[in-house]
Amino acid sequence: MQPAPGLESSASSVINLDISDGILVHDVDAEVETTTSEETTAVGQIHDIPDEQSRKSLRDQLRRTLSKKEHTDHHSLKSMASVLTEIPSTVDGPRGPFKQREYFVLTDAGKPVFISGSGSEDELSSTMGIIQALVSVFIDDGDKLRCINAGPLTITFLLRSPIYYVCASTWGEPESVTRYHLEYLHLQILSIVTASQLRRIFERRTNFDLRRLLNGTDPFLFTLLKRLELDFAMATSSLHCLQLDPSLRSRVADALVPITKMKDTLYIILVAQGRVVTLVRPKKHSIHPTDIHIIVNTIHSPSIFNSPAAASWIPVCLPKFNPTGFVNAYITFLRKPEHNEAAASNTDSGVLDDRQGHPADPPQQAGQLDAGVGLVCISGGGEFETVRGWCDTKLNSSGLLDSISDVINSGQAQYSVSQLGIPGLRHFIYKSRPHVQVTFPVLEDPYEEIEEKRRLITMYQVVYDAIHAKSGQSGPLKLQYIRTQKEIVMGWITQPFELYIVLSSRLPKTAVINAANSVTRWVKKEEAKLFLRDAPVF
Repeated sequence: MQPAPGLESSASSVINLDISDGILVHDVDAEVETTTSEETTAVGQIHDIPDEQSRKSLRDQLRRTLSKKEHTDHHSLKSMASVLTEIPSTVDGPRGPFKQREYFVLTDAGKPVFISGSGSEDELSSTMGIIQALVSVFIDDGDKLRCINAGPLTITFLLRSPIYYVCASTWGEPESVTRYHLEYLHLQILSIVTASQLRRIFERRTNFDLRRLLNGTDPFLFTLLKRLELDFAMATSSLHCLQLDPSLRSRVADALVPITKMKDTLYIILVAQGRVVTLVRPKKHSIHPTDIHIIVNTIHSPSIFNSPAAASWIPVCLPKFNPTGFVNAYITFLRKPEHNEAAASNTDSGVLDDRQGHPADPPQQAGQLDAGVGLVCISGGGEFETVRGWCDTKLNSSGLLDSISDVINSGQAQYSVSQLGIPGLRHFIYKSRPHVQVTFPVLEDPYEEIEEKRRLITMYQVVYDAIHAKSGQSGPLKLQYIRTQKEIVMGWITQPFELYIVLSSRLPKTAVINAANSVTRWVKKEEAKLFLRDAPVF
């Protein structure tokens, strides 16, 4: 990887890996092919141009325009290239270098499905039409449009026919980052409408308005986008578990083993603070971290988390498990924070933030410690009353729920870098590769402000992208070291772990290496608390 101007960088190549099976499925490639590949035929306006010469002229003009390096106004999509001058400006994010990203979802016929910003229906229609025409031109030419770079603005395209996904960002992150954001948007939509349903619908009606079918589901997508912005586990294709004493975790897991009457049960997941406490599964049957993220996002969306009902039954598709069918999810929050009523009124109740047009942050993203303790039972059958009766008796009577709540309320479910006692250490992300799980400390000074959090995760993403060669680099790396005026960020990958570490910019390289080794030793000593290493099967 070529270092950015003003950065020091060093790197070396990576070795091959042989990782055994575990609770979670290993994600070798984060990109998902759940419907059809990007090699599709577009249904669009380009075919309305009467002759091949006219189509060729349009293609040539687009290519000439999109190859120009032009100045881009950070506040507007209009100047990204002259061909896109009709796209209305809808970016109005936080002040500073990290403007609010914009996401567009449309059908391959140009029908709008979802937009993260605001704007009139005419502006939305114009934007979608231009995006659809751009994609169609390249597909018609036997090519793929992956991204457009115009100064600091990057526009990423993900084609999952019959749906197109687009993200516009000025954050400076690698293209692979916004691409996996779009993948998650796609998977969240597939959790509501399966891939096979989409195919059947659009085979019959290519001009179908998908918004009718997805009516009322925008909060799920907004909540997902908020999580994607700062979620280190999602950024590393892994799972973040609640820090817990292993004996307590084991007792909780044993209590959640289903009875024999629940013969169609697939997974039982206990979630606290938006993190997995434990997971019970069938023998020889793993679950993909991406499906867990979809489940966690779904249960913390406003319509479910703030529901006055004691429990909810919803059909959900787990795209990595089976993208063509639904399973039943029984969701109950065994305990919610006492301040939830007040918090719900201005955060997770679906009330829109006036500045961004978004539902406000979910509790765990807004810095609140307790987002509730939720139990999810995923079943392939319909034994609803059996599952309901079983869930209602678990954990409460044994006192285990009180024990979990005590750990959370005492602050023992998380840790700070100061507990490691490593000079110059500011933050780190440690990924256990065999367990497909990450651990990291809470964000503290100088990363408490939202702008600094966004800058930090962008630095992590740059290093992660280089280590894994996600954006077309010549090959993966074993070590990546970047020094800025504010900090040092280093990525280090071995067979058992990946480590991404942030330290004071004044440390010499020898101190950085010593700090990295100290972090790995500390994690190894504490891993029984930090990771879900085993759980009962049935």
